[in-house]
Amino acid sequence: MTYDEWEQAVSVRIKDGPVWAFFGYRKALFLYDLAWKDCEKLESDRRGRAVIDQLIRSAGSISANIEEGHGRGFGKEFSYFLRVAVGSARETKGWYWRGRELLTQPVLDHRHSLLDEIISLLVAEINRQKNYKPGSKQQPPN
Repeated sequence: MTYDEWEQAVSVRIKDGPVWAFFGYRKALFLYDLAWKDCEKLESDRRGRAVIDQLIRSAGSISANIEEGHGRGFGKEFSYFLRVAVGSARETKGWYWRGRELLTQPVLDHRHSLLDEIISLLVAEINRQKNYKPGSKQQPPN
């Protein structure tokens, strides 16, 4: 499934939410859906089953922390949740690596690349949050 195919299938109720404006959030949701499908491959082996719980938990934590942080407004509190999301993204990369024997190299390369993109988007947003000054003419960050 491509990102564009996935995005077309996302519920309008999700797309209408304010957090959807942050591209990193959309990519994190996409990653979670891919991880869900990847778990089907990991399930074929008992060692893979040991990876599934951690992989799906850490992948879900990325978008969940963006959602929770977005609900807190802008600034320090939101930045905290974004930093937690970065940690979850890095953890997810590790769990993909641990499951590498049961996934194809193109799948691993794609997931690691997608996670690198998500991490970059999160770090950029954290930096925007740090530089945001309430009451200024500057637009609030996403």
